[in-house]
Amino acid sequence: MSTAEALSLMLNFGMFILTLLMFIDKHHDK
Repeated sequence: MSTAEALSLMLNFGMFILTLLMFIDKHHDK
C-alpha cells in the first residue's frame, strides 16, 4: 500500500465520520 493510497483512505474515512457526526447532530437537534 502506497502513502498516497493510505492518505486517500484516511481522507475518505474522515469525511465519512464528519458527515455521520453532522447527521447525528442534526437528528439530535430535532
